[in-house]
Amino acid sequence: MPFKKFSVNDRLKSFKHAFNGLWLMLKEEHNFRVHLFAAAMAIFCSWFFKINYYEWLIVLLLIGWVLCLEIVNSCVEQIMNFISTEKSTSIKKIKDLAAAAVLISAITALVIGLIIFVPKFYDWL
Repeated sequence: MPFKKFSVNDRLKSFKHAFNGLWLMLKEEHNFRVHLFAAAMAIFCSWFFKINYYEWLIVLLLIGWVLCLEIVNSCVEQIMNFISTEKSTSIKKIKDLAAAAVLISAITALVIGLIIFVPKFYDWL
């Protein structure tokens, strides 16, 4: 199969699809909005407490990680719902495993956030 020639228009279309996916997440996925709220709070705390460069990197990386996993989890759910609308223990297991990935990433982000922000909060008091 020959390589397709690079096309700026094709690249712009791919961005259009990606932004449409973000819009769908905002519009249809409650948990994504919850994670965005938590991200906004983390960014506000980062600004308020004037965290250092490396702490900013960690906070932003964790925000991106949790949001990306939430998108992947939503994709898995959509695929499983497309495959079958009937009750299935296999599909439930797949959905539960994808949700567990989001849960672990969110708990990890929370713990690291506490490690970064709790000492700064005590110093602020």
